Amino acid sequence: MNRFWTNRVGQISEKENKKFELNYSDPKEYEIAEITVSGVEYLDNNALISLSGLKVGDKIKIPGEAISNAVKNLWKQRILGDVEVNITKVQGEKVYLELALKEQPRLSTYEVNGVNKTTQENLQDEMGLIRGSVVTDVLKKNTQLTIKKYFVEKGFPKADVEIIQVADTALSNYAKLRINIDKGVKVRINEVSFDGNDHFTDVRLRNKMKKTNEYARVSIFKDMFSRLFNFKPKNVTQVLTPEGSITKDKVTEYVNEHVKLNFFNASKFIPKEYRNDRNLIVDFYNSKGYRDAEIVSDTVYYNDNRNINVNITVDEGDRYYFRDIIWTGNYLYTDETLSTVLGIEKGDVYDKEKLSKRLNFDPTGNRDINSLYTDNGYLFFNIQPVEVLVEGDSIDIEMRIMEGSIATIDQVLVKGNNQTHDHVILRELSTRPGEKFSRSNLIKTNQRLAQLGFFDPEQIEPQYFPDAEESTVDIHWVLAEQSNDQIELSGGWGGIYGFVGTLGLSLNNFSTKNLFDLSKWRPVPRGDGQRLSIRVQASGRQFQSYSFSFQEPWLGGRKPNAFSVNLSHTVVRSGASFFDPTSFTGSLKLTSLSVGLGRRVRWPDDFFQVSNSIAYSIYDLDNYPYLGLSVDDGRFNSLTLNTTISRSNIDNPIYTRSGSSISLSVALTPPFSSFDFSEGAEVEDSEEVNEWIEYHKWDLDISYFSAIAGDLVFHAKANFGFLGTYDIDKGISPFERYVMGGSGLAGTNFQIGQEIIALRGYDDNAVTPPAYSGSASPAGDEIYGGVVFSKYTMELRYPISTNPGATIYVLGFTEAGNNWNNYQDFNPFNLYRSAGVGARIFMPAFGLIGIDWAYGFDQLPGQIDISGPQFHFTIGNQLR
Repeated sequence: MNRFWTNRVGQISEKENKKFELNYSDPKEYEIAEITVSGVEYLDNNALISLSGLKVGDKIKIPGEAISNAVKNLWKQRILGDVEVNITKVQGEKVYLELALKEQPRLSTYEVNGVNKTTQENLQDEMGLIRGSVVTDVLKKNTQLTIKKYFVEKGFPKADVEIIQVADTALSNYAKLRINIDKGVKVRINEVSFDGNDHFTDVRLRNKMKKTNEYARVSIFKDMFSRLFNFKPKNVTQVLTPEGSITKDKVTEYVNEHVKLNFFNASKFIPKEYRNDRNLIVDFYNSKGYRDAEIVSDTVYYNDNRNINVNITVDEGDRYYFRDIIWTGNYLYTDETLSTVLGIEKGDVYDKEKLSKRLNFDPTGNRDINSLYTDNGYLFFNIQPVEVLVEGDSIDIEMRIMEGSIATIDQVLVKGNNQTHDHVILRELSTRPGEKFSRSNLIKTNQRLAQLGFFDPEQIEPQYFPDAEESTVDIHWVLAEQSNDQIELSGGWGGIYGFVGTLGLSLNNFSTKNLFDLSKWRPVPRGDGQRLSIRVQASGRQFQSYSFSFQEPWLGGRKPNAFSVNLSHTVVRSGASFFDPTSFTGSLKLTSLSVGLGRRVRWPDDFFQVSNSIAYSIYDLDNYPYLGLSVDDGRFNSLTLNTTISRSNIDNPIYTRSGSSISLSVALTPPFSSFDFSEGAEVEDSEEVNEWIEYHKWDLDISYFSAIAGDLVFHAKANFGFLGTYDIDKGISPFERYVMGGSGLAGTNFQIGQEIIALRGYDDNAVTPPAYSGSASPAGDEIYGGVVFSKYTMELRYPISTNPGATIYVLGFTEAGNNWNNYQDFNPFNLYRSAGVGARIFMPAFGLIGIDWAYGFDQLPGQIDISGPQFHFTIGNQLR
């Protein structure tokens, strides 16, 4: 490759008939009359001339810097393999130039050797090599670095990459790249140690590092056996000395050294993540009052060919405390009010992290100084904490406030809703034009949009553009739509019903307005936020169930009044044969219709909802003795008024990180037995064939979520249920009782007139009276199902993927519950316990699917052993 400009002596016209010669000692000035380009096929001639810096009409000296610079300018582009500037003709004071260029070869194909097919596919996405790209040294070097970075992040820091360029003989000026990879051995972090940490142990500092973790291992038994094998009598005397005595700190240090339980954390060494983790160590010290703490040195070295050690030396410095906090520039709120919200007292440890949270944003939900102002429209509020005096171990802080003016919302725009209609989004907004800006309304709107389920919660992004001069702000809501329609096609074993097939369709963003406009079908009418669900389950003639539901969340379009209608019909036949439809001995039919109306309320806050519905159900028994009633035939009617008061402020309905939900549901039938015309309407003792069921039912469900470390989420849940009667002498309704045990699906999913409660770690229906407790309690009846239950759950959840196409997370849980068929035996602490692990995957087309392994710790009455290990499969987000 010629990296210097050259010129060829061109022949001037025959009229001149003499050669042009260069004189380096006496350069001559010429005017460029013409510039031509030769030797290029894909590059634009005019662009190349422009890049050279030469243009027609310029006066240049030959020889001189102008042509030298032109060559350098073209070389800088790194897209040419050879550059020459030729003089083709000279006429008087004018010169004609030719840029004789040779393009770099272009990429035809490439191959990756030394890795498996999956890795090759991943590298294709990482490298981004495109056919026709110019093959330059830069391209090859960047490709090499990209591949090395990929393997470093996978735990292979010694990966070697060789790129060989080969001419493609089939195509002119094209080249192939042969990429040879030797990824080497996988390297793990063996040990992370610290020096200079006098106030915090190595274990505590290691726990503050998120991505730099030692590999999991348990070597305590190996070490103990080694010590026993090499035991000598003098070791006993060493223990008796003060230096050799066994202390709590020594035991803790020994266990931490030989037991590394980092099963869920990668032990790869990634330089970028390691640098971030070093900063986390300093942040931790700052949060404990060591404002001058720093990492003075660190060393990363190989322990052996496969493992590395990391040693970090810290200088903790002195510990400091808050002394006087002075407020300046505050006119809206008094010093006392601001100090109360700040929540930092004189003598508290000097914690920079806490100070920043209490001033700007507190993720725990506590009020902070910034929200105090911005929730009242002061968007341009600014506060600067300044250390005005450091004396001994005490620091005085001056809070310098600029309150600014109140910002009014000017424009509100919505972007990214390709299918959901604007009015569905706009009615959920708490940020409206003309209102004063409020950060809490911004957060509230974010939560509401996420709970709709139409948009990816991870990508909901409110952007606001303030105008300080006009005291206004524009808010743009950037959304990414996701489909949450669901198709259910499944089969399962339904206990006594055998194989049960299910076909269901849920349209969660339906539009009845566009039902008859085929041009709006995509592929069904969508966009108005209505919900339509149709579901069919069947197991031949033995079991059949049909259900239909529709919900309009904004009836009338002006207020959030949710109208709903539900219709279902279920038939269970005993003794039915799949091959002979007429062969059955008895049946139970349940037909239900409910109509409901709910609305959001603004008191006590905007997160409350009140829903009311009226439901009518008919239970038709035909020679069906399996409910424990004294009659096998008859019709039982249920007319209930249902009320639910709920509050929910969870941030994400799929993978929730923060928030809580609480729901109190009450179902009441009229007290028919108190009316004259219903006298004697005792369900289980009456011989009448047409009875009115009476009961009152209360359910309380409480759920709480909190992120405890990064994406690791703690979830606590409590559920209570009570089925009561207006007259205890008349007995408790045999319907609407509680069935507990298992996943809440297999078997119990096909029971009718009963409430299904899951309890992992135990068989389906196992914790259900009277099968397991009726004989043990004289107060209980023999009707199937409980009348009061309690259940408690605690979980730790961690996401594997939050992609809207497939959200996946794993969980560990403990669970406890019980189910009683009488009030006298109820004891909320007499519970059947279990623990286990599981996983959940949410796909928009199929909903939430889960699998759990649970271990039941207790023995149920009537069983010969504890429940032990169980596998459970779940579908849907179960409330209880």
